[in-house]
Amino acid sequence: MKTNHIIKTGMLAGLAVLTGCGDSFLEVKSHTQDFVETYYTDSTHISQSLIAAYSPLQWNDWNGIQYNPQNVMSDIMADDILVGGQSATDNQFWHLMANYEAQPNNCMSGMWSNMYSGIKRSNDLLKYADEHKAALSENTFKLWTAEARTLRAYYYNMLWKFWGNIPFYFENLSEPFTAPQLTADEVYEKVILDLEEVINMKVLPTRWDDNNLGRVTQPTAYMLFTEMVMYQKDQTRYQKALGYMQEIINSGSFGLHGSYADLFTAAGEWCEESIFEVNYSDYKTSRGWGTGDAIFAGGTVLPRLASVPGGIPELGIDDGWGFCPVRESAYNMFEDGDSRRDASVLDIRSYTDANPNFKPRYQNTGFWCGKFTAYSKNVERATGDKQLNYNNNLRIYRYAETLLNAAELLLQTGGSNATARDYVNQVRQRAGIEPLATVTADDVINERHLEFLGEGKRYWDLVRTDKAASVLGPRQEYRTNSWTPARKYQPIPYTEISKDPTLKQNSDY
Repeated sequence: MKTNHIIKTGMLAGLAVLTGCGDSFLEVKSHTQDFVETYYTDSTHISQSLIAAYSPLQWNDWNGIQYNPQNVMSDIMADDILVGGQSATDNQFWHLMANYEAQPNNCMSGMWSNMYSGIKRSNDLLKYADEHKAALSENTFKLWTAEARTLRAYYYNMLWKFWGNIPFYFENLSEPFTAPQLTADEVYEKVILDLEEVINMKVLPTRWDDNNLGRVTQPTAYMLFTEMVMYQKDQTRYQKALGYMQEIINSGSFGLHGSYADLFTAAGEWCEESIFEVNYSDYKTSRGWGTGDAIFAGGTVLPRLASVPGGIPELGIDDGWGFCPVRESAYNMFEDGDSRRDASVLDIRSYTDANPNFKPRYQNTGFWCGKFTAYSKNVERATGDKQLNYNNNLRIYRYAETLLNAAELLLQTGGSNATARDYVNQVRQRAGIEPLATVTADDVINERHLEFLGEGKRYWDLVRTDKAASVLGPRQEYRTNSWTPARKYQPIPYTEISKDPTLKQNSDY
């Protein structure tokens, strides 16, 4: 059973210093740094700053300004999922990203702000915990600071992958609130070294109890480390990453869930396969269009964004906004008998063809991602606007990825092909398809393609394996441009460039 304790409380943490019991709401109080500094001085209040550091994990789906669900922002640049929507100007910056023509004044800016908010909040915890260390036990101090540093690495990883050359700081800024812009390689090295230190502390648990699901763990840090090392193609750390993957495999704490389709239901959240998820809940969630609570996400809007326009009542599917139709080629890539096909891709052509009221939206294919469909049952407890409050958790790291990471790293480091093959075949066996007799690096990438459709992995796999230039181009419907190395990074939003004249735009923009 999942709970949202760690993140729900985070909604309130940022408000704690702005309200007071028994005081007139008309009375103006100073909210200067001095007041904040006197607030975060004991264990209870410092814990609120940790919870606040978790909160931006939820914001990318909708932060009150932009829809930036991180899996979608990745996948629309790959070869499985189209943008869709009402037209080519609906969420136009998505369409520009998908065609590799994003512009500084029309680009993904919400995620930039969200992730830097996460970094700032993580730094806050580290500052308050260090300054008031006497208020915490030694174990609590180590645990909370390890969590904050892992979160900070996670937020930087998102910025690093999408933008590369970014402002960087480990301590929060003062006037004039500018930070040195590092190259992508410099960002990588600083983050990976800090993450290595956290891992070596060995204070994060392997798993949390049910009341703390959603907090980072040692395996979360291992997976984040390995993701960054593999994307950077940092061969000097491949053996270490492989060791981390095999530690997870040999721990006995994780396993492949019996039913692939069940993984993406409420019952499958935080099952034995889950290593890290971003929690969302529909339970008494008040997020609404007019409440000003857009970023205080209890539930998520992603299923409504990326589901069937008009809905399918007989299947219990709500009216969707028509974004993220799945390409027919993605449906057809699965071999017969692969249980992942129908779980990953919802084929609703027979329903919509027979429905005279169905009005297909832009780029309609008749296929939708089954992993985040807008089922009515997933929003029935919401007290806020139901469009914004589905309970679908965002899966970040699964044990299946651990197995495939380990297989790929074994092949890259000259390890046992038999062991790598076994890891891949465990994933294939769960899918109900024949095992491979031998395995190559391309086989692993292909298995990742099948396993993680819609989960935001494919684009980064194509880039890091140097396949993007040959795979992503005009031969795919609705795409007129080809991916090039010059478009590896997104344009830094013009609003950020205008604030800091020393900030240099990424090349080719």
